[in-house]
Amino acid sequence: MKRRKLLCSGKHVSAIGLGCMSFSGFYGPADEAQAHNTLAAAKNMGIDLLDTANVYGLGLSEEIIGRFLKRNSSNFTIATKAGIWRDRKHCNRGYRNDAAYLRSELEGSLRRLGVERVDLFYVHRRDHSLEIEDVMGTLLDLKSEGKTAGIGFSEIAPASLRRAATVGPVDAVQSEYSLWSRQPDLGLLQTCHELGVTLVAYSPLGRGMLVDQTPDPAQFSDQDFRKSNPRFLPPNFELNVARLARFKAYAADHSVSAAALALAWSLARGEHIIPIPGTRSADHLSECAAGASIKLSADMMAEIEIILPCGWAHGDRYSNAQWNGPERYC
Repeated sequence: MKRRKLLCSGKHVSAIGLGCMSFSGFYGPADEAQAHNTLAAAKNMGIDLLDTANVYGLGLSEEIIGRFLKRNSSNFTIATKAGIWRDRKHCNRGYRNDAAYLRSELEGSLRRLGVERVDLFYVHRRDHSLEIEDVMGTLLDLKSEGKTAGIGFSEIAPASLRRAATVGPVDAVQSEYSLWSRQPDLGLLQTCHELGVTLVAYSPLGRGMLVDQTPDPAQFSDQDFRKSNPRFLPPNFELNVARLARFKAYAADHSVSAAALALAWSLARGEHIIPIPGTRSADHLSECAAGASIKLSADMMAEIEIILPCGWAHGDRYSNAQWNGPERYC
């Protein structure tokens, strides 16, 4: 597995990481044994970056990882997040970035993971009642105390990143980025490159659309994020499936899976990009890992751009309710 820089300190990780949100049942029921099998497979493949968050299953994802780490020696690099709060009973959601909250949530994550320090701690979503410079100060305090080795923000605008970077080094920004969702091309990708910040691309497989087997919305559980997402509702879903057929055929013509090709595209967009596909399946993870060994020529990148040009997807990235949180910048 090829490696790329994650932290400003020079720490390198596998070019493809593993998103662990699916361990918590976000896309269907979670099976801990299956998740542990996937973690073991990741270790064997050289995939050593795990990405989780305190709200994934209200701590379940972190607990599953923690129990694996307790029984298995590993050199995993662990990233987690805080900043979104949820009410267990009523499923309310809001955002807090104040020092007391971030400190308490990080300490809770450390307990669930069974570690004394994480490698990267993100603010999951911005709390706009606080200036980002003050939030950055809190993160620097947590870093100086040895609770995290790196500092990150998730789904922030390029202008916000620039403000945070005036206070101290930002190691990583996490954003949805794929052939399916290319908003970072409109400033975030470039700003990260300019400031030496790693862009960690979540949902690099378009929430299951950039794979050979097309998902069936009729099978989505009520808890599945996609059930009410505009791109998975008619007529958008059918239009997206039809458009993706050409991409999948192109992958087959080159004897690679659609997932591997989509991840190879992500990696080719910049040396500062690390995609983190999420999966509970060791077999699917193996398919993803193959993307790191594919080198796309300039001609192939141009051909893919013709097949799936920027903005091709039908439907908004989020519903109005789902848009609550990510910063818009275009």
